[in-house]
Amino acid sequence: MALPDFKQLEQNKTAIPEWAKYLKDGEFISYSNTFKSKIYFDLFDRYVYPCAETGDIRYYVYDPVKHGADPAGKYPVLMWLHGASNSLMEEGCIMCCGAEQFASPNYQNAMGGAYLIVPLANEKRLADGTLTGTWEKAYSAPVQAIFDRVCAEHARNVGKKFVMGASAGGYFTWQLLEDHAGYYDGAIPIASPYIPDDAVLERISRDGTRLIVAHGKRDELVNFQECVAPRVEKLMQMEHCLCFFPEWVYNGDGGISSVFYGIEMGQHCMINWFQHDLIFDNGTPADERLPDGVTGWIREVCRT
Repeated sequence: MALPDFKQLEQNKTAIPEWAKYLKDGEFISYSNTFKSKIYFDLFDRYVYPCAETGDIRYYVYDPVKHGADPAGKYPVLMWLHGASNSLMEEGCIMCCGAEQFASPNYQNAMGGAYLIVPLANEKRLADGTLTGTWEKAYSAPVQAIFDRVCAEHARNVGKKFVMGASAGGYFTWQLLEDHAGYYDGAIPIASPYIPDDAVLERISRDGTRLIVAHGKRDELVNFQECVAPRVEKLMQMEHCLCFFPEWVYNGDGGISSVFYGIEMGQHCMINWFQHDLIFDNGTPADERLPDGVTGWIREVCRT
């Protein structure tokens, strides 16, 4: 299946998803995020990392010190990994990967400040709609090198290290955890089609990496029953692993999320909910185990 071309298509906000037949009385479909987007792009600086194997890798960095944080402080470094086709949007990928809202003054304040890194895979769309060049193991070493470069350039201010991403970015989050043992203090793989084998999960658990593993049970593109359900028991056996597997993926207004660009993917695009900090507009957390949302979880990991 060819992924939609988000640069060419407009979202259909009248589509009725197949899953709508399962809605209960009082539940409704929501077609839009309630946070404002495409307003923080200019807070990110653009760089290029030379790489012969994958081609030079573009990446964006938000520097909290540059934007007013205490120059003597320590701040976590969060790397956000985009889903398939999102790098074709260039700086728009900052929004699609989940990073944009975390550069906002409110989220920076909630976390106590944070560096943000957004690397872009060298994706291309062929004439038949096929996508090439998205995240794969070949990117593991250079993307890790980008993370190391940012940390070295800001060494006096670097605190705990995190990696997170959705869909193909969720897969690549696991790949980096698999390849770089003990490096990351926290990770959030979202809607991933891949979960490592038992030996790798056991090693990640021993490393003490804090995890939020997130996947919607009605995900339209990465089937929960096939990709996640067989691994739930093992995931729940891990230390410091919070499994967030909601029946529905919502927008901030409390409506069940629909995102239709030629195909329905509202329940797959859980990254939008994460950009809303997993907190509804009325202040209710999406999960009682995350009373202060994702920003609160990051802050807590940084304290340990």
